[in-house]
Amino acid sequence: MRTLHVGLRVANLESSIAFYTALGYEVLGEVPATEFGSLTMLKLPGDEFVSLELVIDPARRYLDPGGLNHLVISVDAIQERVARLAGEGFRAEPPSSPDDSKDFWTAWLTDPDGYRIELVQWPPGHPEGMTRADLMGQTK
Repeated sequence: MRTLHVGLRVANLESSIAFYTALGYEVLGEVPATEFGSLTMLKLPGDEFVSLELVIDPARRYLDPGGLNHLVISVDAIQERVARLAGEGFRAEPPSSPDDSKDFWTAWLTDPDGYRIELVQWPPGHPEGMTRADLMGQTK
């Protein structure tokens, strides 16, 4: 089993596509006129599968991103990525290291609809995602 993708309801499809493609996502295609609205499917480079679905429904004028805490995206070269995003007009908090190391970095930004995005640059040799080893020593 694996999580296939996350669907985010958006207010303005064009600004959301601009934001997520600036992060590095690629648009794969659309599924128009579903019961949820129009769906735009995105994937990350090097991944053959859709991992993000942007949902727009003109009948829903109010969006409340409060139900989703945050979306986490693994990136290489976080300093350069945040600088590039800033150059494209997107605001991100400066990268910082959660464990005060020199090779594990995170940065936070907010998408056009208010969803919080955490960028993570794992240390060299770390698996592609969070594992049980990352949680060792954490309280239950």
